[in-house]
Amino acid sequence: MAELKADVLVLGAGMVGVGAALHLQKRGRDVVLIDRHELAGEETSYGNGGLIECASVFPYMFPRDAGQILRYALLRAPQVRYHFSDLPVFLPWLVRYFLASSPERALHSAMAELPLIRRSLIEHEALIEEANVPELLRRTGWIKLFRSDATLATAVSELERARQYGVAGEVLDAAAIAAREPHLSGAFSGAVHFPAPGFVPDPGGLAKAYAALFGRKGGRYLVGDARTLEQSGTRWRLATLEGTITAREVVVAMGPWSDQIFAPLGYSIPLAVKRGYHLHMKASGNAVLHHPVLDADNGYLLAPMNRGIRITTGAEFARRDAPPTPIQVERALPRAHALFPLGEPVDARPWMGARPCLPDMLPVIGKAPRHSGLWFDFGHQHHGLTLGPATGRLLAEMMTGETPFADVRPFAVERFG
Repeated sequence: MAELKADVLVLGAGMVGVGAALHLQKRGRDVVLIDRHELAGEETSYGNGGLIECASVFPYMFPRDAGQILRYALLRAPQVRYHFSDLPVFLPWLVRYFLASSPERALHSAMAELPLIRRSLIEHEALIEEANVPELLRRTGWIKLFRSDATLATAVSELERARQYGVAGEVLDAAAIAAREPHLSGAFSGAVHFPAPGFVPDPGGLAKAYAALFGRKGGRYLVGDARTLEQSGTRWRLATLEGTITAREVVVAMGPWSDQIFAPLGYSIPLAVKRGYHLHMKASGNAVLHHPVLDADNGYLLAPMNRGIRITTGAEFARRDAPPTPIQVERALPRAHALFPLGEPVDARPWMGARPCLPDMLPVIGKAPRHSGLWFDFGHQHHGLTLGPATGRLLAEMMTGETPFADVRPFAVERFG
């Protein structure tokens, strides 16, 4: 087999990798997208709430309220679970997460990511138009429901803070909730409707549509094992099913598996995962859900996906490859049935994925300091679907010598020393 050649290898065909590949291609690079799956968007990008979160200005930081931390520690809050046996593995990371969540540092993370958040829906809209899949974007926004006056008051105060940064939101009373979602039932103190975010009813399908666009524009997609990557002189070499391929530059966009590349190359980057689960259910009878709805106090979200009503859970702290423990789905199901008329499950079992997180809740984007031609684009925490095309643009601007649209310094790997 003859050796294949390219300008850039992008490792990982989730939303982040596909976004980077398309933006590099647009700037004249011969790009090859490499994944272990035959299709794009089969891992983390497949399982989420489907939100392009252009209203999520403040990232999910570690709580500072002692009572809330105690509830999480005692496993009394539905939003968070952890594997006690894995505590030695992730406790040092949780300490770093806690320290990075001080008010000052949390605000720094939010302001660093703000230009990307503001760009997120714009970049998706452009790609959705180019890929000719308008049906994969709904302009409904989403609704955050509250069952207690205290949690509603906190949410209203957070909304007021977010409004300073251009976030739109409407506080709903029980009548307004019923007008927007007539098939919901329960006692609600109120809700917040965020109208701006886009909703994607098939996130994995959107990644596949973008990968198909990449292919139509001349990009190559190869199945290969990224762990075979090695530097050979001024080029990078990797084994694929179609033979060995080499390129001057390589982008690591493997989400929670990025450590399989950076760790053997000697980089110590505090990448951890927050695992999550989802399950699709049929809607019962003629019941319709018009928006993704977060039952905030009960820690789950219902989203009206093409495959059915998707119930998604909060965060589970465990080793990435530990066996699935979908307890959060099992506990959420009775509450979800009480909220909305759900029928039979569509899936045989809950799906599990892993959100790749760094302690400051910012991705690593940019050049690897000790290897020529090596670039990083991973760690998008809860926002891989949201930010993939925006960080792809930022990375492509850096790699091709354009002026980046945002300050790249907060995303540099050097911040971890």
